Amino acid sequence: MTLGVQVELKKVLLSNGETLAYREREGGEKKVLLIHGNMTSSKHWDLVIENIAPSFKIYAVDLRGFGGSTYHTPIQSIKDFSKDVKLFVDSIQLTDFSIVGWSTGGAVGMQFVADYPGVCEKLVLLASASTRGYPFYGVTEDGQVDLNNRLQTYEDVKNDSKTLAIQGAYDTQNRELLKVTWNALIYTKNQPSEELYEEYVDDMLTQRNLAEVYHALNTFNISSVNNGLTEGENQAKDIIIPTLVLRGERDLVVVKHMAEEIMQDFGGNARFVELKDCGHSPLVDDLEQLLQEITDFLS
Repeated sequence: MTLGVQVELKKVLLSNGETLAYREREGGEKKVLLIHGNMTSSKHWDLVIENIAPSFKIYAVDLRGFGGSTYHTPIQSIKDFSKDVKLFVDSIQLTDFSIVGWSTGGAVGMQFVADYPGVCEKLVLLASASTRGYPFYGVTEDGQVDLNNRLQTYEDVKNDSKTLAIQGAYDTQNRELLKVTWNALIYTKNQPSEELYEEYVDDMLTQRNLAEVYHALNTFNISSVNNGLTEGENQAKDIIIPTLVLRGERDLVVVKHMAEEIMQDFGGNARFVELKDCGHSPLVDDLEQLLQEITDFLS
C-alpha cells in the first residue's frame, strides 16, 4: 500500500457552466485520468488511488451529475460526458495522460479518444460497456428480462421498472435496497469493509442522472454496425492508441460478448485480459491483480 498518500479534492468551472469535482493525488510522473462508472463517482476509485504505484500521478473526475459535480444541463449522450472531460483536461492543462475507464467510464473513455485523437496516450477499459453500447430491455409480466423488448426512448427507460426501483432507492435514501442490488450484481464475492461500504452508498446517493445515463448507454454505438437500436458512428476504428480491455471472468453486469464486441470493433488494436475470479468490481474482488495489469500496461 502507498503510505501517506496525499489526495486533494478540487473543483474546476468549465466553459459550459458546469463545475466538475475531482481528486488529485500528488507525486509521480506518469499521468492517469480515472473515469468512474454509473452509480459511482471518483470516490469509488479510492482503493486504486491509495494503492497504485507512486510513479503515477492520478486524477479522478466526477462526471456531470455525480459526486461533487454540478448537473445544470441534463446529458443526452455519452458524447456529452466526453465533451465535459475535454473541457476538464483543458481547464487543468492536463496533457500526455492515459485514461482508465470503468464500466460506463469505459464508454466515456472510448468516446473521448475517438473524438479527440492525439490527446490521450493509452486507454484501459475496465469492465467497460461495449463499443455497441449497453442494451436496456423491458421485463415480462413475471419480471424476467424481455430480450424481445429493447427500450427505445428516454421515456421508455425512465419509466422502466428497473430504473424506477433504483431511482426510488435514491429518492427515499433506501440504503439497504442499494446494497442488496450491489451484492446481487457487483459484490458477488467480496464486499468492501463495513465503513467503506457505507461511504460508497453515500456516494451512490449523489447521482442525479440515472435514467439519462441508462438512455445514453442504450443508444451509444461507435461500431460500424447497427446495435439493434442505433446505427454505428464507425469511430472505433479511429482509436489507434494502445488499449487494454479488462473483464472479470464472473462479471454479471458486462457479459462476455460485450468484451468480445470491443475486441472485434477495435480490429486487433486492443489486448484482452480476463481477470481471474473477479466480478464487475475487481477493485474490491482482487485489487492486487487489477493493479498489476494496469501498472504493467501503462508502464
